[in-house]
Amino acid sequence: MKKNTLNSLLVIVLLFLTASCKTKKNVVNNPSKVIDEKVATNKTSENLRLLKSKDFSYSTLSLKAKADLSIDGNEMGVSMNVRMKKDEVIWISITAIAGLEVARAMITPDSLLVLSRLEGTALKKPFSYIYNFANRQITFRMLQSVLTGNTITEFMAEPASLTQEEGAFTLKGEKINLAYMIMFNNLLKPALVHLNDVRAGQALKVDYANYQLVDAVLFPSTVKVNSMSGKRKVNIVFDFSKIERNLPLDFPYTVPKRFEIIN
Repeated sequence: MKKNTLNSLLVIVLLFLTASCKTKKNVVNNPSKVIDEKVATNKTSENLRLLKSKDFSYSTLSLKAKADLSIDGNEMGVSMNVRMKKDEVIWISITAIAGLEVARAMITPDSLLVLSRLEGTALKKPFSYIYNFANRQITFRMLQSVLTGNTITEFMAEPASLTQEEGAFTLKGEKINLAYMIMFNNLLKPALVHLNDVRAGQALKVDYANYQLVDAVLFPSTVKVNSMSGKRKVNIVFDFSKIERNLPLDFPYTVPKRFEIIN
């Protein structure tokens, strides 16, 4: 029973990584035409570089959010604090509406750690444990990219197909068994990310909308996640209230002695 609870918490944590972030700023209207005049006609490599140039750089990120979750029809609302150090660690604290922390997680390129204060248990797994919920092509850096609203480096190269219609780009391709489609808006930012592994029965769809300008960088203020893995279905709507970058951060994660460790 405890293991099942921890697995459910891990699903929440992993699906959170498909979101992006926002702060309370004015929404930037999506123009009818591409805002950048450097779009190259029929030059895939140049346009991929253009889309990649819209990514933002950071060393650390600190995010706060509220999330409405629906897991197999069961609904709940939580608050989340997220801290990231690029290419090294993603730290997440999940708090119930009452203000009490119910779970804490730390994800690195090598490991997954999930602490359940409700059950008094801790899950310790290698990063590969994520493949129980996602395609084997998913990497730590890919999770970072989706979380920060950046392009996914693994997909931003030929022979991926990049088409343009009414100023909006669509990127399509397949990486082993993982088919992907990413639609960009006229701000040259992702509007839709769709990952699909038919063989494994896994699919993920992320909708980004209402981009806001924060420190001269665009972030989506509305993020909707729909995930399916086998018979498990998860829907999440994120509302982010604060984002801070390039500040000194710590990543506390200590398992109390009384907790049971589940390997």
